[in-house]
Amino acid sequence: MSFQHQHAAHCESGVISSLLRHHGVPMSESLAFGLSAALSFAYVPFVKISGQPLIAYRMPPRAIIKGLLAPLAARFRFETFRTAQAGQQRLDALLADGRIVGLQASVYWLPYFPPDMRFHFNAHNLLVYGKEGDDYLVSDPVFEQPVRCASADLSRARFAKGMLAPKGLLYYPTAIARKNATPAAVRAAIRKNCRMMLGPVPIAGVRGMRLLASKVQRLPASDPQSVAFIGHIVRMQEEIGTGGAGFRFIYAAFLQEAAQLAELPSLARFSERLTTIGDGWRALALKAARMVKGREPLDPPAIASKLREQAALEEAFFRDLKAAVR
Repeated sequence: MSFQHQHAAHCESGVISSLLRHHGVPMSESLAFGLSAALSFAYVPFVKISGQPLIAYRMPPRAIIKGLLAPLAARFRFETFRTAQAGQQRLDALLADGRIVGLQASVYWLPYFPPDMRFHFNAHNLLVYGKEGDDYLVSDPVFEQPVRCASADLSRARFAKGMLAPKGLLYYPTAIARKNATPAAVRAAIRKNCRMMLGPVPIAGVRGMRLLASKVQRLPASDPQSVAFIGHIVRMQEEIGTGGAGFRFIYAAFLQEAAQLAELPSLARFSERLTTIGDGWRALALKAARMVKGREPLDPPAIASKLREQAALEEAFFRDLKAAVR
């Protein structure tokens, strides 16, 4: 079976959906994202990225892949390596055996990314489906077409240092017992996502949004560090991975599919509602970006108010969604 590259909105959901489709599972990117209950929000002030707190709109790296194991009764093998040489030898052996292999790598060291898109993010996912000479044949889901990557460059990206260091991580399925998501699995995934978004942890879900809003509310408008902090919110929301709005749109597409898969037609209305919430995140990012670029006066309380508005909308949304799938 020849491998078919698929362009996707997000790297991990794109990689795992492509890999599963290659193995005969009819898996869309949105279904992979929703079935793994990957939608989230987290404001983690004690974890820093370039000196600023971590703000996330999805579950941590590998959560999408691992979240699909139980619904599909699947097993994956995950391997890391102490040396780049060992990692390359293992990848070459798997490719020679006809495997399609998922990799974790640093965006910064992948030369096929345009320079202005490279940054030190070590949890990017891609697929390698072959090797010609010294070049690996790469299916990177954020690109419209397959690309090539020289072995030295790919090795450097796989063994980058720092937060979320990949350590040469590669992965591939060893067994997939169930080819289709059951209605029960879809409902369970939705309930799990609702619990996470409405949970008691103060840094996660809607409570995390409100915690971030409280931080922003206290920022002095005259301090240059306030500009940097609000700029960081925009970067984490719209430039890292797929973005806060983007993940809401993917989950909305999942709810469209789930309306049929879970035999709950009402979920289609929730899809429309979440799309509107995603539009709200885009509006927040636009307003914050205008302030950062000096096109509007810096107004931290206005950004805080918009964050609280999004939190209220998402709290009501997930409470209603939870009731719909009981």
